[in-house]
Amino acid sequence: MGFLMPVGILIIRMSNREESGRRLRILFYVHAILQILVVLLATAGAVLSIKNFNNSFNNYHQRIGVALYGIIWLQPLVGVVRPQRGSKGRSVWFFVHWLLGTAVSLLGILNVYSGLQAYHEKTSRSIRLWIIIFTAEMSFIAFLYLLQDKWVDMQNQGVIMASEPIRPTEKEVSTRDTEKELMIKSC
Repeated sequence: MGFLMPVGILIIRMSNREESGRRLRILFYVHAILQILVVLLATAGAVLSIKNFNNSFNNYHQRIGVALYGIIWLQPLVGVVRPQRGSKGRSVWFFVHWLLGTAVSLLGILNVYSGLQAYHEKTSRSIRLWIIIFTAEMSFIAFLYLLQDKWVDMQNQGVIMASEPIRPTEKEVSTRDTEKELMIKSC
């Protein structure tokens, strides 16, 4: 949940720059497979939890887990009823799918931390290493998530677009002014 879900999100965001074709289909199917795998693993975790632990729902991890479990099963159902691009309902569908995905991501991260805390309270074992590892992973994934938005912009920084006017640099302007002065003096 704490790794495969964010990786699936990063992969589908990579597809935003693809117009169509084989690469777009591959990215979409990798996203779908990872998300389905997360749902199946979360279901296995829920079954094991119900079978092996006291589920009195007296801690945040269990309460968040129930809400999260409902949303992660709702999300693929919303994904399956996806309208075609260009249809009227597509923007509403996209917003709902995005909102549920964001909720799953945020609740999933919160639930990992609360689960580690519940583990610590139950066993008195140190969770410091796991918190450091998970925080480093989430920081790296957040960096990649934000970088995806700016990658094309960074690549285009040295490129002059056809719609942009070409502005001379200060050096070019001062060189031209000097040349004008020299031409006026020589005349």
